[in-house]
Amino acid sequence: MMLEAKGLTKHFGGIMALNGVDLHLRKGELAGLIGPNGSGKTTVFNVVTGIYRPDRGSVSIEGKPIVGLAPHRIHHLGVSRTFQNIRLFRNLTVMDNVRTAFHPRIGYGPLSALWRGGKYREGEREIRNKTLELLALFSLQVRKDEIARNLPYGDQKRLEIARAVASGPKVLLLDEPAAGMNPSEVRALTDFLLEIRRRFDLTILLIEHQMRLAMGICERLVVLDFGEVIAEGTPNEIRNDTRVVEAYLGRGSERLQ
Repeated sequence: MMLEAKGLTKHFGGIMALNGVDLHLRKGELAGLIGPNGSGKTTVFNVVTGIYRPDRGSVSIEGKPIVGLAPHRIHHLGVSRTFQNIRLFRNLTVMDNVRTAFHPRIGYGPLSALWRGGKYREGEREIRNKTLELLALFSLQVRKDEIARNLPYGDQKRLEIARAVASGPKVLLLDEPAAGMNPSEVRALTDFLLEIRRRFDLTILLIEHQMRLAMGICERLVVLDFGEVIAEGTPNEIRNDTRVVEAYLGRGSERLQ
């Protein structure tokens, strides 16, 4: 089990954002976390990555408890994420945005960096080569010297995923990766996520409102509504689940597309 959460409960004042949420991810799995707006999906991501501390419940990565750890320590344990609203270093180049993700794994210390010694030059050369390889994989190599804020929206989304992958995660959390994309871009994203899972041996959990993507790519779906898990299963099981259909479409509807 790569990631396991049990009984996650989180209040914001009088609002219960999560109420006893259980969640697990097996190694190599590509699962989806879906539900109507305000159902608690992003709150789950924020609890798992240490941005919020749950009022109750536990989270573990490969059996190691992580509740109470700072976000950077959880990141070092192998959890990386993207955000619903893109968060790039907007005034840095595409290349430098990805280079920053290698910081925890650099092989030289402050003194070597200060004196620009051999270990520093070797380390920087390795980071540059790995960054260029990633940018080529994400079809961003021709934009490597452009400022991130000047990229088209779709390229910014790809850059954020590239930076998350560059950090060498075991678990990748993607918050609405297809937001703002047209149908052809969504199809390309589906193929791309399958490819990076295979190439980097990733376990992936994604939040997604585009049901075509969620149903088409995820092996298992977990459905939240008002902070509670109301269903879990294969896409076909979820598509025909009465509680899920009512949560999305209202009582009396037949099925999700």
